[in-house]
Amino acid sequence: MVNSMTGFASGQGASDGFSWTWELRSVNARGLDLRLRVPDWLPGLEQKLRATVGDALTRGAVTLNLRLSREENTGQVQLDTRALQAALKSLSGIELEARAVGVALATPTAMDLMKLPGIVQAAADVAEPAVLAAAVQADFVPVLADFLAMRAHEGAALEQIISGQLKEIETLVTTAQQQAKDRLPQMETALRDNLNRVLANSDGLDEARLAQEIAVLVVKSDVTEEIDRLMTHVKAARALLAANGPCGRKFDFLMQEFNREANTLCSKSQDSALTATGLDLKAVIDQMREQIQNVE
Repeated sequence: MVNSMTGFASGQGASDGFSWTWELRSVNARGLDLRLRVPDWLPGLEQKLRATVGDALTRGAVTLNLRLSREENTGQVQLDTRALQAALKSLSGIELEARAVGVALATPTAMDLMKLPGIVQAAADVAEPAVLAAAVQADFVPVLADFLAMRAHEGAALEQIISGQLKEIETLVTTAQQQAKDRLPQMETALRDNLNRVLANSDGLDEARLAQEIAVLVVKSDVTEEIDRLMTHVKAARALLAANGPCGRKFDFLMQEFNREANTLCSKSQDSALTATGLDLKAVIDQMREQIQNVE
C-alpha cells in the first residue's frame, strides 16, 4: 500500500471559553520535517503533538498550525479574594504614607478596585492551561485521521499511475529484447567485415591482442545483462508497491538503477530501432521518477 507525502486536513473545536482551528498540510521531502505553530503557554502541547505526528509519518515536510482564540465573555466573572486582600493591604499602606507627608487621598470605590489587575477575572481566564491543553490535544485526533486518509487516497492514485508506468517499461524492455536479437545478423556481418580488414593487414599483429579486442567489441555490444536487470527492477518495483509500510526511499534508489541500465542500453545498442526504444524507456523512467518523489 502506497501513501503519498501530499496531504491536507483542517478542523475546529472549543472548550473552557476558547475556540481553535487546526490546519495540517504536507508536501514531499527527503525526510521528515515537522514545523509546528502552537501557543507556547499550553504546557507540553507542542511536544505531545510533535510526538503524535512523528509516530504517524516517516517522510514529508509537514506544517501544523493551531490558532487559538478566546470566545466572547458571557458575563460570568470570578473575584480573586486573595488578590483583593493584597490590594487593600497595599492601599492601606499607601494611605498611611500619604498622611505622614500631609497628603490626603480619596477613598477608592468598588469600581476602582475591580479595575485593578487580577481582582476580577472572566471565566475563560481562570481555566487551567493543562486542562485546556488536554482538550486541544484530544481534538487533534480526528484531524490527524483525516490527514492520513487523504495521504492514503493520494497514494492509491499514485500506485495506479506507477503500476501503469511499470507495465509500459516492461513492454519496452520486451521490445528491446527482441530488437537485440533481430540485430544479431547485421552485427555479425559488420564484425566479420571489420575482422577481415584487420586480418588483411595483420602482418606482425599479436594474435592474443587481436582476440582481446574482438572480445571487447562483443561485450560492448551485448545488452543481455541490461535487459535482464531491467526486468528484475520491474519485479522489485511491483514488490515494493505490494508491500506494507513506507517504500519511497527504496523506490528512490531503484529509480537510479532503472536509469543507469537504460543509459547503458542506449550506449551499447548500435542499432537505430533499439536506440529509439531505449530513449522511450528513459522517458517513461523519468516520468515514473517524478511520481516516486511524492511516495512516502
